[in-house]
Amino acid sequence: MFSGFLMGMEKAMAGETESMRGKIDRAKKRLVIFGEKMRKLPGSTWETIGKVGREDPRRVIHALKVGLSLTLVSLLYLMEPLFKGIGQNSIWAVMTVVVVLEFTAGATLCKGLNRGLGTLLAGSLAFGIGYVAEESGRVLQAIFIGAAVFFIGTASTYTRFVPYIKKNYDYGVVIFLLTFNLITVSSYRVEDVVKIAHDRFYTIAIGCGICLLMSLLVFPNWSGEELHNSSVSNLEGLAKSIEACVKEYFSEEEAKVTEDYKSSEDPIYKGYKAVLDSKSIDETLALHASWEPRHSWHCRFPWQQYVKLGCGLRHFGYTVVALHGCLQTEIQTPRTVRALFKDPCIRLSAEVSKALKELAESIRSRRQCSPEILSDHLHQSLSDLNTALKSQPRLFLGPNTNQSTNNILANLAAADATAPQKLEKHFGPSSKLSSFKTDSSALIEWKSRRASEQAKENERKVLRPTLSKIAIMSLEFSEALPFAAFASLLVETVARLDLVIEEVEELGRVARFKEYRDGADDDHVVVVVNNCEGRKVEKNAGDLNHLPSHGAD
Repeated sequence: MFSGFLMGMEKAMAGETESMRGKIDRAKKRLVIFGEKMRKLPGSTWETIGKVGREDPRRVIHALKVGLSLTLVSLLYLMEPLFKGIGQNSIWAVMTVVVVLEFTAGATLCKGLNRGLGTLLAGSLAFGIGYVAEESGRVLQAIFIGAAVFFIGTASTYTRFVPYIKKNYDYGVVIFLLTFNLITVSSYRVEDVVKIAHDRFYTIAIGCGICLLMSLLVFPNWSGEELHNSSVSNLEGLAKSIEACVKEYFSEEEAKVTEDYKSSEDPIYKGYKAVLDSKSIDETLALHASWEPRHSWHCRFPWQQYVKLGCGLRHFGYTVVALHGCLQTEIQTPRTVRALFKDPCIRLSAEVSKALKELAESIRSRRQCSPEILSDHLHQSLSDLNTALKSQPRLFLGPNTNQSTNNILANLAAADATAPQKLEKHFGPSSKLSSFKTDSSALIEWKSRRASEQAKENERKVLRPTLSKIAIMSLEFSEALPFAAFASLLVETVARLDLVIEEVEELGRVARFKEYRDGADDDHVVVVVNNCEGRKVEKNAGDLNHLPSHGAD
């Protein structure tokens, strides 16, 4: 007995030793992996920094502008005369530069003017309330200030829910609320609150002024141009995406089905992802562009029309997403069947892609799109695809429809005939409307039957996906169904292309794009403008720099 106890102790100690060795080995592996990551960290960091700058060099310029602005505003502290004039409140100028200076001029103008307007209104209202409160005694002054803070805070916060205020002046309302409370509450304890408010307003004005000068005069980035270029890149991305999707569908190589098929390296996914994510970006850029001043002949575009165009592009993008999904479905049409429709589908996708690229080029060059953008080649491709589909009716209707129908009816009849036997097999003879039992044996029998039914139901749930797939594959016409969906979505892109063309034509009309002239150079494209007498005058595109500055509403 004692020897058995010792053997058990030895086995336990051996197990603990083995477990400890396993933990040590895992710890060593983690240390090796961590050391490898730390060794690669400097190289990967520099690679990421370089990639960000290469993607958009304007980011480097903006970073330098922010650094220069902070250096200039820091002179309020560093230079003795300026520090004596403003004092500790110069920190508000630094905070203003950090908060207000944005990447585009429109965003900086929006935040800067909101901050200045909110500060001015809050200061004026706070001085008025402070003057009235001082005339009412110490106790009533505290009550009056508390009531003013409550009502102004409630009203200001409620106005932020108004759609127009929330869209255009939300940041200004926040600054108004902050400044009003700081000045009003401080006036109860601080005697010279007027001087503090003046210094704070001056420092905020200095900070906003530096931000506006940097945004408008030093390598400006315009929100309007950003929105304009974004619309062009979205059109080109959809064109590349739909063409690549159709080519991959008809490629000879087997598609690699992976869980992470929406990889950032996938050209199809990259093409439509920017379009699907563009709603909030387009609305923000359009709002900021409306704040920007006139800086060129074509800067006053109807920015909200760009937002409508973005909406049309997203609806088109949903169809491209569905096309991309056809490449990843579980049930695929054999490639021998796809080859029958390869040429008309590729030609149709090429024509749709060509139309999208033409729309992108018309927006980039600020001219109206060609009236023949829906060329005869597109209609011919549609007709060829329709003819190819009609030439293969057996693929979609089955080789013998009547025989298939009879087989289905026979299977249904057999299922009806075997249903009673299956019920009897599963539930026993007593399931045929037998009389009720009231003793304890009936209760035990019912519980056991219920447990058996539950187990079989769980088994059916596990096997249901596999059985469903087998049932789908057993249908004679199922192999053509995935291609039918693909072809239907490809035709749908043509229908949605009409909506995109309408939005681009409306944009060109409202923005007064250059008129399209077949075979004409850009410098000789005719532009219709209104002269001072209200009559239309035709000018060459090369003379646009000599036109008077006026908006295109």
